[in-house]
Amino acid sequence: MSRYNVKETEAKWQTAWEQQGCFTAVDDASRPKYYVLEMFPYPSGRIHMGHVRNYTIGDVIARHKRAKGFNVLHPMGWDAFGLPAENAALEKKVHPAVWTRENIATMRGQLKTMGLSIDWGRELATCDVEYYRHEQKMFLDFLREGLAYRKESWVNWDPVDNTVLANEQVIDGRGWRTGALVEKRKLSQWFLKITAFADELLDALKGLDRWPDRVRIMQENWIGRSTGLRFRFRLSGRDDGLEVFTTRPDTLFGASFAAISPNHPLAQELAAGNPVLAEFIAECSRVGTSEEAIETQEKRGYDTGLRVVHPFDESWALPVYVANFVLMEYGTGAIFGCPAHDQRDLDFANKYRLPVRPVVIPADTDPAAFVVEGEAYTGPGVLRNSRFLDGLDAESAKDEVGRRMEEMGQGERTTVYRLRDWGVSRQRYWGCPIPVIHCPSCGVVPVPESDLPVVLPEDVTFDKPGNPLDHHPTWKHTRCPTCGGVATRETDTFDTFIESSWYFARFCSPRVEDQAFTRSSVDYWLPVDQYIGGIEHAVLHLLYSRFWTRALSQCGYMELPEPFAGLFTQGMVNHETYKDARTGGWLSPADVAKSESGALLRVDDGGPVTVGRVEKMSKSKKNVVDPAAIIGTYGADAARLFMLSDSPPERDLEWTEAGIDGAWRYINRLWRMVTEPPVALPGADETMTGPFSDRGNATRRLIHKTIAGMSDDLEKFRFNKAVARIRELTNALGEIDGSGEGEGWVLREGYETAVRLIGPMMPHLAEELWQRLGGSGLLADQPWPEADPALAVDDEITVAVQVNGKLRATIALPRDAAKDVAEAAALGDSNVVKALDGKPVRKVIVVPNRVINVVV
Repeated sequence: MSRYNVKETEAKWQTAWEQQGCFTAVDDASRPKYYVLEMFPYPSGRIHMGHVRNYTIGDVIARHKRAKGFNVLHPMGWDAFGLPAENAALEKKVHPAVWTRENIATMRGQLKTMGLSIDWGRELATCDVEYYRHEQKMFLDFLREGLAYRKESWVNWDPVDNTVLANEQVIDGRGWRTGALVEKRKLSQWFLKITAFADELLDALKGLDRWPDRVRIMQENWIGRSTGLRFRFRLSGRDDGLEVFTTRPDTLFGASFAAISPNHPLAQELAAGNPVLAEFIAECSRVGTSEEAIETQEKRGYDTGLRVVHPFDESWALPVYVANFVLMEYGTGAIFGCPAHDQRDLDFANKYRLPVRPVVIPADTDPAAFVVEGEAYTGPGVLRNSRFLDGLDAESAKDEVGRRMEEMGQGERTTVYRLRDWGVSRQRYWGCPIPVIHCPSCGVVPVPESDLPVVLPEDVTFDKPGNPLDHHPTWKHTRCPTCGGVATRETDTFDTFIESSWYFARFCSPRVEDQAFTRSSVDYWLPVDQYIGGIEHAVLHLLYSRFWTRALSQCGYMELPEPFAGLFTQGMVNHETYKDARTGGWLSPADVAKSESGALLRVDDGGPVTVGRVEKMSKSKKNVVDPAAIIGTYGADAARLFMLSDSPPERDLEWTEAGIDGAWRYINRLWRMVTEPPVALPGADETMTGPFSDRGNATRRLIHKTIAGMSDDLEKFRFNKAVARIRELTNALGEIDGSGEGEGWVLREGYETAVRLIGPMMPHLAEELWQRLGGSGLLADQPWPEADPALAVDDEITVAVQVNGKLRATIALPRDAAKDVAEAAALGDSNVVKALDGKPVRKVIVVPNRVINVVV
């Protein structure tokens, strides 16, 4: 019995593919193109099982499309800038560039063991000067087009590290690394004007029909187009007013308070003379600026003592609070609260014992009996307790309030967006330098294009808090390109989302030096036909990429409405969690083994183990499986097969030892089946002849049905169904012993077909078996098999039988059965006989291969 040598075989074919340049993509306008791209990885050190699943999916698509005759581009790169490299510099005393390059080398080697059909000749890293120099040029073009600007904005500031923190880095009001209380500061930051494309980004979502609905909804909500009313309250005892924006002007007669953001100019003015209010605002500033942080915290406020006058009743005054849940960045930074119809307002009103007055009442409900207490009513209804609005529905009431406000000159109907311009300044070293210079005389001056790139200095230290570029003795000091005077460089670097917002375009021509990409290459390859990645990038990365593409088009780089024609978001890879039953400490799967009795015990001392929930693989809970160990033991094909066969790719997958063992057993079974056939197979160059036994004919039909079914499955990403089909086919082939007429030919046809079909999923095994079967050339270069239509259809079909139009039975008939045969079968069915109940048949209508209708 021959043995499949997985290590030798996989290394052999990876070398062969590389030496023959199988996956090198070349621009060729005469061929249809297909661009497959997985979201590129951050070089953190080692690949994980999420990478294995992501790139396996992409590779199956790329190999299948290549076999279907497409000119396929399937590149790889590294999202190489970012804060983790600086943290490593602090902790391990290694330069970020060195840490990053070493990690890239390690991960590249691991990915290559997966046998991916990557064009490694197009590999890029975003920390390369050759990459980010073009990014700097793009920024300068955006600046000229009015798509980039500088302004003051509120940020999370860590006073120990002296740096801005992203919202996700603020935990319970403290810096994630230092534990220091975070301050909210106003700093000058660079912004990109994504809001200039808000309507276009929103409306274009309708055309992205190959994107998951979930992602489109998430982006729609993030952009958050709201139509409402902007109007001004009169402030009692003051000459100025308070401008608010609301999407629910119909609830104005249910108002019980007004509230302003802690960052509102009025709040800052009042706090200057009120230490208690100043401290309240400081407390609000110790919470992250994200909407999630604000929404989940307890709703708190400070009564300023000011009152605003209701716009439709001079005698009605509302208290004005500074409230911790009002965002300065949305609308005007001020709201009116209608507690009965907004849960956030209701929580606030209940805390401060403010009136709760329902004004939208469900139809056919007594207004006097309708009370709102713990849960706000947000459903449809009729306006009540609202004077001139009573009896109107909500939409009509909104129009009426808007019309009256506009007539009074006190407000206007308008549209606002939740989307805010993209703040791209980061106070850190390991990022792309922002190409501007600050001159005391000339102000902010762009770096001349002839002086690009602005290169990061290598001789930096991380022994002081804050941005190393600020501490560098020489790098930031320069001359103003306008007046020649002493000036300083911008020491902030770009948000790393910028690098990932255009890398897909650079892959089209990554070796061109004098421009980001050639126009001919992006015109040919873009948009990306299939993009693959995690749902966690559904909003920011994808939205920023859509914006960047539009900005580049406005600047003349390309003409492209959308960067990604198709999007697929794969599920996570999960595993059981384990704890030491004595200490409660987390254990990794490698620390745990199953005893003869089936109990899980510690490998080192046999101690008891507690089994926890199945959760996403994470280092914190140690429930990670090392892909390198799996590939080293079972091979890449086994890991790929398990990733594809266990569940639909959009769902989460549970990694189990039983699952990978099963994949390995199947690979060896298939190896033995093809290399040790029950009879000598006809030669690969011989012409197939019949006749065939009944078993042979049935198997040939299954072969061609499998080709047709798998082709459809792969097109629709039903990889688990495709695996099930190939298993069904090989099971049928395993039952043929060669004793029947023509069965040697059936086995050859079946083996060759099975090998070609598994090529995208298990490429190493398929390549080796193709050679063993005498196939010519590399299997990677072979076309996808074509199903014979005559064999791919069932000889027997299921036909519905109706009696007077009502379904009474289904019967099996030969395809294209004669009318008299179909009638006889239908009238003889027991369920039909029962439905006829002895009544005479008037006529029988036969629609071939579809339905039989008996009329009585």
